[in-house]
Amino acid sequence: MSNPRKVIVITGASHGIGAELVTAFRRLDYRIVATARSIEPSDDPDIATVAGDIGDREVAKRVVSEAIRRFDRIDTLVNNAGIFIAKPFTLYSMEDYAAVLNVNLNGFFHVSQLAITEMEKNRSGHLVQVTTTLVDHAISGVPSVLASLTKGGLNAATRSLAIEYAKAGIRVNAVSPGLIKTPMHAPENHEALGALHPVGRMGETSDIAGAVLYLDSAPFVTGEILHVDGGQSAGH
Repeated sequence: MSNPRKVIVITGASHGIGAELVTAFRRLDYRIVATARSIEPSDDPDIATVAGDIGDREVAKRVVSEAIRRFDRIDTLVNNAGIFIAKPFTLYSMEDYAAVLNVNLNGFFHVSQLAITEMEKNRSGHLVQVTTTLVDHAISGVPSVLASLTKGGLNAATRSLAIEYAKAGIRVNAVSPGLIKTPMHAPENHEALGALHPVGRMGETSDIAGAVLYLDSAPFVTGEILHVDGGQSAGH
C-alpha cells in the first residue's frame, strides 16, 4: 500500500516566511492548510486556506477541522504566526502585551493542542515552532522583551512536548531565525540589520524554509532548537 500524501498546516501563511513555507512544501507535493488573518482563497485544490486570528480558539478549530475534512489527516504543523513589537520595556502598553501573547502564545497553544489530538490517532506527527534567536542573544538597541518572553516560552515548550510525546511517535522541534528579509523590515534597513549577524547579511525566507524542510525529513531529531541566524547566537 502506498503512503498517503503528507498534510501540513502552516500558520501565518500569507506572506514572508509563511508564504515561502507554502511554496517549499507544495514543491514536495504536500497538501497544505494555510491560515492567516488576511489569507486569500487558493486556486490550487491541494491548498486549503482559513482566514482568521489563530489566537482565537474557534479559528484554530476551523483550521484543524478543514485539514481533516479536506485531507483526512495532519502530519506536520508549523507554528509560524507571530508578531514582534520593539519598544523599551516600560513603554509597552497593555494592548501591545495582549496582542503579542495572543498570537505568539495563544495561537500556538490552541492549534497545537488540537493538531496533536489528531496526530495521536495515527501515532505520528511533527510540530515545528518558528521562534527567534533574540531569545538566546539579545541585541543592544533592539528591545525585545515580549519576543523573548513569548518565543522563549515556545522554545521551552518545544523541548517539553518533544519528551512528552516521543513515545507517541510525535516529534517537536523549533527553528530560531535571526533577522530575515521579510515585509517586516524595510529594504533601506537591510544593510544595517545584516551587520548585526557575524556573516554580515540578513537571512532569506528560503533559509528558514530549508531548515523546516530538514527537520520534517529527520525522523531521529526531536526537541531541537535549530538556529538559522548567521552565527548570531554563537557570538560576535
